[in-house]
Amino acid sequence: MKRLIVLSLIVMLSVFAMAFKVIMVTDVGGLGDKSFNDGTWEGIVRAAKEIGAEYKVIQSYEQADYIPNLTRAAQEADVVFAVGFMMTDALFKVAKQFPNVYFVGIDIVPPEGTNLPNVLCYVFKEEHAGFYAGYIAAAMTSTGKIGFVGGIPIPPVERFRYGYEAGAKIYSTLHKKKVDILKGYTNDFEDPKKGKDLTMAQYAQGADIVFLAAGACGNGGIEAAKEKMVALVGSDKLVDIIDYVVMNNKGFFAIGVDVDQDYMAPGVVLCSAMKGISMASYYGVKSAWEGTFEGGLKVLGVKEDGAGVSPMKYTKGMIPNRVIAELEYLTKLIKDGKLVIPDTEDALKAFQVPAITFPF
Repeated sequence: MKRLIVLSLIVMLSVFAMAFKVIMVTDVGGLGDKSFNDGTWEGIVRAAKEIGAEYKVIQSYEQADYIPNLTRAAQEADVVFAVGFMMTDALFKVAKQFPNVYFVGIDIVPPEGTNLPNVLCYVFKEEHAGFYAGYIAAAMTSTGKIGFVGGIPIPPVERFRYGYEAGAKIYSTLHKKKVDILKGYTNDFEDPKKGKDLTMAQYAQGADIVFLAAGACGNGGIEAAKEKMVALVGSDKLVDIIDYVVMNNKGFFAIGVDVDQDYMAPGVVLCSAMKGISMASYYGVKSAWEGTFEGGLKVLGVKEDGAGVSPMKYTKGMIPNRVIAELEYLTKLIKDGKLVIPDTEDALKAFQVPAITFPF
């Protein structure tokens, strides 16, 4: 009898789970961007598989698709994800019409004065992730010039830049190393050629490391870095790249964004400035499933494991141990509130490196 009850409960839970559906609506970058769409989808898939829920994605090809795609998703799903700052208006317009559907916005801030109980938004302290990229780039540049290639200069992209510039300034101040930063924007998130062309232009101007905060455009920037590095080294093998960089103290590098992109060009992607996108989407699904969902805004930074740097699986041996140790110490200062990374243009302009003494 007990066995029958247990089996019945399992069947009931399985049926309930399969009735639970999650749909992600991409922005125009779409799946395959190897960036924040892919990162969001990764977390959704992991959570949905854990609870046995159904999951699917709806691709947006232009901004005009956002409202109809979100509407269609809300008609089918229990939880709808909207991905990207550009979907803000569409998300809140549709969410108002479907109060019984949970909506999760990634990289979206609720419009001022808008607070819907069925909408949970996650944003990230991109300036924290950008700080790591800037500090490492300043430490590793052999030319004294590093680059930044942004997509459309929306707030998340700009926060990456603020952190990047601050990180470079912190390193150059503490180590008395002059570092200049070249900056440019593709004004697009979709076209890898634009990212490649702009990255190549910054290399031509003397940069040897370029941070790519440009969505799929950044994939072209990584391709540019790989081409330059292979031409310099004469090989695309990781061991040859590492040997060359260590022996000659120079090379051409890209820095990835949003997720760990180091694998895209091992030894060439120096590191990736990461956001906790997949964790946010994972918890968004789980909270809806478990009944703990609360609308509002959650901001995730270093302290909340919402921003950081990739493990540098392929390149850590190129970076001096002292730099890694310094980053660990500076991370603690950020978590303790003793080092505040600027998150606006005005704060960046006013930013002064505090007195920092490393305990080693």
